[in-house]
Amino acid sequence: MHLRLQLTAPFDGPALLAALAAHAVPGLESVDTAGGTCTRLFASPAGPVLGTVSLGPAGTHLELETRDSAAASAVTAAVRRWLDLDLDPAAVAAVLGADPRVGPLVTARPGLRIPGYVDGFEGAVCTVLGQQVSLAAARTFAGRLVAAFGTGHPSGLHAFPSPEGLAAAGPDAVRAAVGLTGSRARTVHALAEACAAGLDISPEGEHRLVRRELLKLPGVGPWTADYLAMRALHDRNAFPEGDLVLRRALGLESVKEVRAHGSAWSPLRAYAVFHLWTAHAYLP
Repeated sequence: MHLRLQLTAPFDGPALLAALAAHAVPGLESVDTAGGTCTRLFASPAGPVLGTVSLGPAGTHLELETRDSAAASAVTAAVRRWLDLDLDPAAVAAVLGADPRVGPLVTARPGLRIPGYVDGFEGAVCTVLGQQVSLAAARTFAGRLVAAFGTGHPSGLHAFPSPEGLAAAGPDAVRAAVGLTGSRARTVHALAEACAAGLDISPEGEHRLVRRELLKLPGVGPWTADYLAMRALHDRNAFPEGDLVLRRALGLESVKEVRAHGSAWSPLRAYAVFHLWTAHAYLP
């Protein structure tokens, strides 16, 4: 099934693909930056559906290996959230365009989107695995997790492990399979238990409750909660003020200085952050 995904121009496909490629998990997704595609499995009422999103100058397209209309509808909605396709870029320019630090970046990339997550639990686990390590190490850890506990598919890709599956596996099995420290494995397991018990890390969830419950988990601090608010909850004013790349991009020394600097970007601080990340980390 071939679908064209409508959006409001401009649209910066290359920057979005660069961000997706930087975080791509082996065995879970395949990103082809030269071809402008990302392929992965999507959950649907009919089960996992293989899909390929094409992000190019001719528009955004979705190829799905299904003829089930309900499945296609569910996947299309998920892709729209994942790739921030409902954004009106003019709204970002109106808030951030005159800012002396971020305005030039908005002018250079007016169609920049914030990539979310196909699934909030998946995003939360990958974020925890990426704490205090490089992106390459985070991808390696997540790939091991997917290989050990994910569900295989004829395509060769895997569906991400379910909260129930990881909760049942236990922290020792997670530590052994992924190569984590004991404390990090316990964080992953605690997160799985919380989500299996009903914690909904999604835009539809109660954002304050989600943040509060995340911060109760061992090994989850403000940076992780703020990062997930931005990418998993789609809070466009989320602001991971303790982020090292953000601090370096702004040339500031303290979190207090970063917080004060970011106040002028409300209510779209997340877009300011992502413009700075894109310029300094994804497309230097």
